[in-house]
Amino acid sequence: FYRYELDRRGKPAKLADDDVDQLLEGTVGSARMFEEQEVIERMMIPLCIETVRCLEEGIVASPAEADMALIYGIGFPPFRGGVFHYLDEMGLAAFCEMAAKYADLGPLYQPTGNMQQMAASGTTYLNTHSNKHVN
Repeated sequence: FYRYELDRRGKPAKLADDDVDQLLEGTVGSARMFEEQEVIERMMIPLCIETVRCLEEGIVASPAEADMALIYGIGFPPFRGGVFHYLDEMGLAAFCEMAAKYADLGPLYQPTGNMQQMAASGTTYLNTHSNKHVN
């Protein structure tokens, strides 16, 4: 997407490549505008599922730990409370239903088996894991 040329002083300069638009034209398929909610969903679903995988695989010790890491580490919106708070507020059944709309986009959009079981039973993350502490 960039081309590099030497500036007047002989230092590399990164410039936008004007040929990119022409190269992409007609190769991507029919362009369309995405609604704001669809953009949010397409970004949030993989983030949530990957964070859940981190908990399930023991990479993080608790949902609260993951939520804090996302808020302070990547700037997840604090008013959302982190991924697990977001999932609990939305409800896993609603989340799994939302993810199903994008299942054709691949495995990043497929909730884990545990998420689906929790959705069916109405279980939440923060209440289920609240007694587990980091040693």
